[in-house]
Amino acid sequence: MHTILFACVHNAGRSQMAAAFFNQLADPTRARALSAGTDPGARVHPEVLSVMREVGLDLADARPQRLTDALARQSQLLVTMGCGDTCPDVPGLALDDWPLDDPKGQPPERVRQIRDEVRTRVESLLHTRNWQREAVVR
Repeated sequence: MHTILFACVHNAGRSQMAAAFFNQLADPTRARALSAGTDPGARVHPEVLSVMREVGLDLADARPQRLTDALARQSQLLVTMGCGDTCPDVPGLALDDWPLDDPKGQPPERVRQIRDEVRTRVESLLHTRNWQREAVVR
């Protein structure tokens, strides 16, 4: 089982979207995602809740959490999204950085663009690592 940690500053937008898409699309026997922030917010941004509901993902119960060294050590890959120098440096932990805009305070059409870019990046990561769910044949 591989654990991927998505991290941004407030853990209230990009990283929450990425973890939600990852856990929806990944084979749960091969990989799972967590998300955290270097300076966690009080809640997921309302604009993020709204655009994620549009694609059938409800983040109403998601709670931002602090990105700690201990949390990072549980993971095999840390994907950062704007936390810069405040992200932990954990020896042996693979690191990738996705330069994505913060959706906080953005108009709905921009938040949708960010959401769709997050999904595309998650799909690419899953495909590259062969962690996607198998298609259901009916």
